[in-house]
Amino acid sequence: MTAPVGAREVYTDGACRGNPGPGGWAWALDEATYDSGGEAVSTNQRMEIRAALEAVRALDGPLVVVSDSTYVVNCFRDGWWEGWLARGWTTSARKPVANQDLWQPLVELVRERAEGDGLSFRWVKGHSGDRMNDFVDALAVAASRA
Repeated sequence: MTAPVGAREVYTDGACRGNPGPGGWAWALDEATYDSGGEAVSTNQRMEIRAALEAVRALDGPLVVVSDSTYVVNCFRDGWWEGWLARGWTTSARKPVANQDLWQPLVELVRERAEGDGLSFRWVKGHSGDRMNDFVDALAVAASRA
């Protein structure tokens, strides 16, 4: 997935204490421009999707969403969402797509951005010393405890 020309990188992360349990999500352009929030009962995967969704909702212009979630990155890199749409939001196993309430608005925004500013996704290894990934991880964990 090629980065759009002039794209800003936004780091995203989700966290959950228990799975399910209290969850938190976060996104950040840098240590001064970020947002986070949480849900009383959630899952780690929901929070990862929610972090990407909130970032794309909040930030205009070309973006590269950087995530340590292969679930989020692979959905767009490998085009899972295209199959979901073609099958009426069911998986290749003909089961409903999990977390559809979050995937649908994110896919819609990605499709809109593909026709305009541009949007891509990039994977980063979690807990590997990447400064911004560590920053959003700490924000997401704090949000799960709030």
